[in-house]
Amino acid sequence: MQTVIKNADIYVGDGVVQNGYIRFDKKVLGVGPMDEYTPQEADENVVDGSDKIVVPGFIDVHTHGGYGIDSMDDDPAKVNEMICQEAKNEGITSIFPTTVTQSTTNISQAMKVLKVVAQENPVMQGIHLEGPFISAEYKGAQPELYITNPDAELLKEWNELSGGLIKVITYAPEQSGAADVESYCQAHQIVLSVGHSSAKQAQLEQSKATHITHLYNAQRGMHHREPGVTGEALLEKKFYTEIIADGYHVAPDMIDLAYRLKGPDKIELITDSLRAKGMPEGVSELGGQKVIVKDHQARLENGHLAGSVLEYDLAFKNIINFTGCSISDAVKMTSYNQAQEFNLESKGELKAGKDADINVLDRELNLEATYSYGRLLN
Repeated sequence: MQTVIKNADIYVGDGVVQNGYIRFDKKVLGVGPMDEYTPQEADENVVDGSDKIVVPGFIDVHTHGGYGIDSMDDDPAKVNEMICQEAKNEGITSIFPTTVTQSTTNISQAMKVLKVVAQENPVMQGIHLEGPFISAEYKGAQPELYITNPDAELLKEWNELSGGLIKVITYAPEQSGAADVESYCQAHQIVLSVGHSSAKQAQLEQSKATHITHLYNAQRGMHHREPGVTGEALLEKKFYTEIIADGYHVAPDMIDLAYRLKGPDKIELITDSLRAKGMPEGVSELGGQKVIVKDHQARLENGHLAGSVLEYDLAFKNIINFTGCSISDAVKMTSYNQAQEFNLESKGELKAGKDADINVLDRELNLEATYSYGRLLN
């Protein structure tokens, strides 16, 4: 049965239809202003969207877990449940489960598990391999024991184990072996993302990277004589930049600075969330390391931030509050840009033929309903 949401402001991805309607089943069937609306089926499910805001489902390309579950847990059913909870509670309708630096064996097993998950749940659209090809100098919360130089053969093995699902890899381009990894990624449509890196501007200019992992965090910062990863990310137009908009990883004013320099077309909001998201505060873990969650922050025992407990619908609200951007711009940073960068052709827009991944918000931008492939989740 078809569903129609009427009388809502519908943000289609690259614009808005005010006082409009959207008709869908598994796919979007039509979008337009109310003066063009005509009933098509006597039994269609009509939802009054008066005073509601309709946006594309959120796309999180960097999340380690939530609701007591980690992306690397050795149980497809558990990882599938994590994805379902993130969709239902936060409006994340496309997701890249993200690994952490671990042993070769553990990462290999995670690839096998995630392949099974993707076969069962189409909300999973790819894998983000974060590490182990990073710099120990900027390891952040990545376990140093398992950090290794970039290895194209190892990456090839992991990608094949996953069924070709690796869509983005976080790596340090200054490390030995990076050039071979870059060649493999370019041949297999894997986005190269600089993160946990001590690279300088010259090294970044020579690299093939086009994406930056969690801007400002765990990377060579900006200096007046060396732009570093952060400075180059802000200045170079080719870079899509992830941002954790929880207000703790990056000060709101620095998020605003990034927005002013990059604009809405090159920023992608991520949660970088841990299994502790959605759980009571207390002790959790990441990659075998003890994590303490207190005051909405997750930290290692040494005090370093270790991912977040940020829920994506709050990130959507925060980016508007921190930057003063429009809802249309926030939509770009939470779905449209990700779909464009990662060639998710049926995602990121509310237009005829696209998947019916839809979030309904109230006027205060609180998430009220989520549809995934047209199915109401909450």
